[in-house]
Amino acid sequence: MTRNREMPDPWSGSPSSQPSQVKGWHPGGQPAPANQAVPQQVATSTVSASPPTKQPQERRRKFTLRWPFWAVVAILTSGGVGFASVALLLKLPAVPNCPAIFWPTASASIRMYCAQLAANKQTVDDLLEAIALVEALPETHPLRPEINRYTEQWSLDILKIGEEKFQAGQLSEAIKIAKRIPAQSKASQIVEDRIELWQTTWAKAETIYEKAEEQLRQSNWNQAFREAVRLTSVDNKYWASVKYNQLVDLIQIAREASQQLDKAYQLSKSNRVEDILAAIKEAEKISPKSFAYKEAQDLIADCGNKLLKLAKNRLEQRNWQGVLEIANKIPDSLKLAEAKSDLIDLANGLSRASSGTIADLEAAIASVKKLGSERPFYNEGQELINRWQREVEDVARLEKARTLASSGVTSDIRSAIAEAQQIPQVNPRYQEARQAISRWTSQVETIEDRPYLDRANQIASLGGETSLQEAIQEARRIAPGRALYQEAQTKIREWTSAIQRMQDQPYLDQARTLANSGNIPNAISAAQQIKPGRTLYGEAQNNIRRWQIEIEGQQRLQEAYQAANPGTPEALSSAIRTARQVPSGAKVRGDALTAANRWSYQLLSLAQDRSSFNVAEAIAIAKMIPSGTEAYEAAQQQIQAWQRSLEPVPVPSTLELSPPSSDTQSTESQ
Repeated sequence: MTRNREMPDPWSGSPSSQPSQVKGWHPGGQPAPANQAVPQQVATSTVSASPPTKQPQERRRKFTLRWPFWAVVAILTSGGVGFASVALLLKLPAVPNCPAIFWPTASASIRMYCAQLAANKQTVDDLLEAIALVEALPETHPLRPEINRYTEQWSLDILKIGEEKFQAGQLSEAIKIAKRIPAQSKASQIVEDRIELWQTTWAKAETIYEKAEEQLRQSNWNQAFREAVRLTSVDNKYWASVKYNQLVDLIQIAREASQQLDKAYQLSKSNRVEDILAAIKEAEKISPKSFAYKEAQDLIADCGNKLLKLAKNRLEQRNWQGVLEIANKIPDSLKLAEAKSDLIDLANGLSRASSGTIADLEAAIASVKKLGSERPFYNEGQELINRWQREVEDVARLEKARTLASSGVTSDIRSAIAEAQQIPQVNPRYQEARQAISRWTSQVETIEDRPYLDRANQIASLGGETSLQEAIQEARRIAPGRALYQEAQTKIREWTSAIQRMQDQPYLDQARTLANSGNIPNAISAAQQIKPGRTLYGEAQNNIRRWQIEIEGQQRLQEAYQAANPGTPEALSSAIRTARQVPSGAKVRGDALTAANRWSYQLLSLAQDRSSFNVAEAIAIAKMIPSGTEAYEAAQQQIQAWQRSLEPVPVPSTLELSPPSSDTQSTESQ
């Protein structure tokens, strides 16, 4: 810029600009050499040193000898003067100090020069300063066209800086810069259009970005990526590169976070402490940049509450080991330090109270009383204290009752029962008291009823139906619900069974005797005299069923023999079917199978006889032989042979007939 600028007009007359004022100056800024700075002095001294008068010959000789010297001096002198002149012509004038200039008196050229220097810095403030320097000149100034040209260029430079800010993602800064362009500049006419373009482009990019974020919230990864790709077509480097890459990173983070969050949700559904802790670890992996971060934090909080709920359930179950396990595993990231401390204190109290002694219960009460009303588990602690205080009273009553019952005297045991019955149902040791009462009641009833049962056993040991009846009557004196009632009932059933066996055994023995003699119908009638519910009823019924099967088998076999008498194929087939209906448990089952096999061979023989004059009927008879009989396989083979014999012989076509050979003719003649 400075290389083409015009020289300030006041500088031409400045003393500092005269070449004569520069001593030892040389083009390029170096001092002049000594042989160029001394020629005039040498010439002067030479002239003054010549003698005033000389003879002609000597003058000619001296002149002849000195003229080369003078030629050299002349050349050196003219060269030095020329060099000095060129150096003075090439010397630049002194540069003005723009910051120190008093502008009201500064010339237009100085203003232009300093404005160009400021504009060359290419900052908004310097460009505005440059415009202000030259715009101070009047509109009628001769340099006004040049001023307007520079002003327009500098205004465009400012707008260019604003564009750079816009492309860098600084919209508000870009608008602020654009609005600083002077209104009188021609570039100001495009400022509003440029700002509107910036704002429209920015709004379009923001809309695309928001749509992508919405797709991310709905876990639509592919659609979110499509929206992200649209950013690359936006006419803004910041949105097309920085925000695009940022959005792609968010999509990747969201995709990974979604998988982690799904895994955490699945784990959190479990009621296992380890699974809930694993869910917390998975949720903590989700980056704060992810859209799932808030959801992950909510899940972590829910998991923390679930751990506390599990701990409360274990408190209610008096499972101090389980409470301590949860408390020690609660991570610090949940920020549940007070709840964790309370759970440990309550677990220690439960552990101490689990021994059940009054001293340990009182120690547990004192330990839990340390929890203030502001503590998270204060209410649970108060419930435990109330329970333990009631338990102390219950323990005292139970200890007194046990002392009374230890004597074994019926009256003392009844007093112990009365003492234990004073423990209310809502008290912690109620179930323990009921168990003790039940045990002591059973002890009293056993003491009272044992004589009846012992006497019944003595009577039954005499044997005989009468003694057993008396023993049963004695045992029935023990009422239902008493301690020895079940034992007495067992004895009664035993003695009743013995009486029934004595009464019914003769019927069963008679039935077996009749069956062995072959009189099965009368044997069945004898066994049927034993009625249902009697001891031997089941045994009698088993014998009856066996004898009935035998009768049925004999009947079926007789029917088969009668059916086979005609000897016809139909009769033999019917006999086989009937014989095979003999029950497998019947003694005659073997005879029936033997007869069926014999009849199957008879059918095969009839079929073979019939085949000599009627193959079709032979096949029909053979098919009557059922599978499972000994003749079945042979019958099937015979049927196949007969069926092949019935198939027509294929007749050769006329074209394929050949003259019969001599062998064929001889065979036919034979």
